[in-house]
Formats: sequence, C-alpha cells, structure tokens
Amino acid sequence: MNPMEFIESLDPQILVGASVAFVVIVVAAFLFSSKKPKGCLDPQNFKDFKLVKRTQLSHNVAKFRFELPTSTSILGLPIGQHISCRGKDGQGEEVIKPYTPTTLDSDVGYFELVIKMYPQGRMSHHFREMRVGDHLAVKGPKGRFKYEPGQGRAFGMLAGGSGITPMFQVARAILENPKDKTRVHLIYANVTYEDILLKDELDGLARTYPDRFQIYYVLNQPPEVWDGGVGFVSKEMIQTHLPAPGPDIQILRCGPPPMNKAMAAHLESLEYAPHMQFQF
Repeated sequence: MNPMEFIESLDPQILVGASVAFVVIVVAAFLFSSKKPKGCLDPQNFKDFKLVKRTQLSHNVAKFRFELPTSTSILGLPIGQHISCRGKDGQGEEVIKPYTPTTLDSDVGYFELVIKMYPQGRMSHHFREMRVGDHLAVKGPKGRFKYEPGQGRAFGMLAGGSGITPMFQVARAILENPKDKTRVHLIYANVTYEDILLKDELDGLARTYPDRFQIYYVLNQPPEVWDGGVGFVSKEMIQTHLPAPGPDIQILRCGPPPMNKAMAAHLESLEYAPHMQFQF
C-alpha cells in the first residue's frame, strides 16, 4: 500500500486528531522559541565580555559598554541584583568587586556599567586601564534582593555616591513596566554637584514619570545656587521626601558604610520596621 492509500484508509476522526496534535506542537514550538532568551551569566564561573565603548562622564567617572554574544542576547540579571567583576590592581594582584549594571534585560546585545574610579581603589585601577577591545571577567547573578512587579505601593530609596546604581536599575524596571503602578521616591546624597552620577538619566525619569518618580538631591558642599538639600540626609528629609511607614512600602538603602549606619538609625527612630527595609 502506498502512502496516499494508507492515509485514505484512516478513520477521519484519527486524521482530525492528528491534525490538531500537529497544530498544538507547532504553536508550542513557536511559543517556546519566542520566550525570553537565556541570560549570558554563569553564577559559578567567570565569563569574559568585550568592552566595545567607553564614555568619559567626568574626570573620575566613565560608562563602559560590554558586548554580549549576539545582538539579541540578554545579560540575565534579575532586578536589583548585581554581578562580580574580576580584575587586577596596581600591583598586579587579583581583585573582585560587585557592581550593578545600569542596563536592564530590555537592553539587548550589551550591558553597561557606570564606574566611579577612586585614586586608591584597587578595582578602580583595573577600569582606569581598560580600553576598547579589552575583556572583563564577570560572574553572577549575585544578591538577596527579589522584586515582583506591583509587590508594594511605593519604594523609598536612600542612595549615596555610587550606591545609586542598584536604585537606578530598580527604578527603571518599575517605571518602564506599564503594568507596574509602584511609586518611587529617591533621596540621593553626594559631596559635590560634580559627584552626582546618572543625573541626566535620573532627571529624565522624573520628567517622563512625574506622578510616579520623585527625586531629592542632597549635597554636603552645594554650589552657590542650589535648591536641593544641604548637609547630610536627616530624619526630617526622610519624613518629607520618602513614604511613611506602612505594610505596603519598602525602603532601600545603598551607600558608604557610615551613611548606611546613619540611615538605619534614622529609619528605626521613624518606626520603619526591619521587614520594611533592605540594604544592598
């Protein structure tokens, strides 16, 4: 019996069932292929990523763009988590330090780090010496922070210096998700105006999402004309610019150790319970 005769001899119900099964398989294959691509990170082993662009933002701050394997690849970093970067200090000794990319998985084909390079910083030396074409060893994801869209009514954020990077990543993820209605209130402290990282990007978020994102800058040494906070972040600033304690709010903090310690004391005195707080 040839193939056509065999098919014609089959019960029509069997043919219909086979057709439906075929369609289901095709649809499932399409859905599987259109799912979010797998991330490029390895939590156990360092992987090398090539530097394809370096943009100097100030005398000691630069933005580094690293290429992913393909133009549609994603890093695969959960919101609010970080990566470990490996390099060599001025003495040629290995150093590993955590950093949070300023990009999200919606930025396909690359990831970016905004790095402030300190004179005595060991990993700062490595980034200072990096040139386009060099590779950075990266491992991850790392971190305890977990975020689900809409998990709270509002976030309050307390950031100092380079501690802005995880806050920026979380804020972007929230604000750029049309289904997420969470509000974000950020206090960002620095020494001088020139120390403010990602200011253009932060101001852009404030303009684009005025009803959901508010930012209050605080400077220890402000310029002559300045409409932000002055000195160190105080309890009064927190009361004025961050959401009040409640079951549906969370306060995130990330900054130098002295600032983190001071903010923890302020938050405790203002009756923010431990479960309402998270420190990166």
